[in-house]
Amino acid sequence: MASASLCMICEDPLVVEVEDEAGEDSGPQTVPDDLELACACHFHWQCLLDQSSDVAHSLKCPSCQSPLVENSAGSSMAQSSLSSMSDMFILTRYTNEGGIQEGLDILPAITEEAYLEANSQARPARAFHVMCSEGDVDGIVDLLRDIDQNSGDEPALSPAHLIRYQDPLANMKSGLHLAIENGREEVVWLLLWIASPLRTDAFPAPLREIAQAMGLPRPDTPSSDDIRAIEDGQGRTAEAIAAEQEGPWVALLQTNVLHPGSS
Repeated sequence: MASASLCMICEDPLVVEVEDEAGEDSGPQTVPDDLELACACHFHWQCLLDQSSDVAHSLKCPSCQSPLVENSAGSSMAQSSLSSMSDMFILTRYTNEGGIQEGLDILPAITEEAYLEANSQARPARAFHVMCSEGDVDGIVDLLRDIDQNSGDEPALSPAHLIRYQDPLANMKSGLHLAIENGREEVVWLLLWIASPLRTDAFPAPLREIAQAMGLPRPDTPSSDDIRAIEDGQGRTAEAIAAEQEGPWVALLQTNVLHPGSS
């Protein structure tokens, strides 16, 4: 078997087992899982991701130690600061069940996994931000309840901290920033309900009914904890981002619903 047919880390074939969708008892089914770096070293996707901390620090192949990062000018970078990598990338060729992906940049995935390995308390916060981006209201409520119910186990992030978490890998945006960016109005109202001093009668009647049905009481949020006052890495509040988008948020902007400190 050629060396390229084995993962450079685990030395197993570059395939992964999957369930037989046909339901036939024909033995294990395998599909390709071959991530090839620019240095021509091959890995399973997860095997390389498991090396994220080392790769993020060295910016080199974990097998042959060749530099991996290139900048937008096409120059190879032996080492750099992760905070200055907005114009840098690690291009790969990835073959999996869906086919071949040429020029796949894995630097964002490596950077995120390295950060989460060093800051495990941020994992639920990252999940929360995904839910805010996707409009998963039920998921957000369930996550906040799970964290609140497990408070005796000394969670890394309380519900209040989770709601106001700012992602250092996404320009210090909060969940409210992401909900505004992605047009998730239900999530916006939910976050305002649980993390702003906006008066209750400013909320749409159907939303108040839903909140009651879900058993979501309104906490007493002081102006100092108003989620609308959070600024991203560019100094923008959620209101400022909404103003940039105009159309979807005109009504909320005109009534100052998104304005920090307004009630």
